[in-house]
Amino acid sequence: MDNDEFAVSLAMLKAAPKRKPKLNPVEHARRFTLEKILQRGRYCNVFALWKTCRHQPCRRHRSCGGDQNACLKRALDRVPRDIQWRARQDIIEATPLNFGRPEREARKCMPRDLYE
Repeated sequence: MDNDEFAVSLAMLKAAPKRKPKLNPVEHARRFTLEKILQRGRYCNVFALWKTCRHQPCRRHRSCGGDQNACLKRALDRVPRDIQWRARQDIIEATPLNFGRPEREARKCMPRDLYE
């Protein structure tokens, strides 16, 4: 290999895309938990749980503003499984491709997986 070919090969190696460093487990868990909390709110709003909520600010603002965990747990028996699945699919399809792994994993959770 002559010097010109070597220089081209070296330049190609330097221009190659670099891998991102892996997320440490603590940061992954933190981001996953934060996205799960946001996901609960999305499901509460998609299922319009504010319409039957006892918390008046939820009804006034037409969005969940109270204990999303309790609302989701109480309502899942009333919302059919196919509607839950379709809402999950819609949220996954709306997720940008450049989202991180923890956020993407949280958005793939079904509503029943989100409440403690």
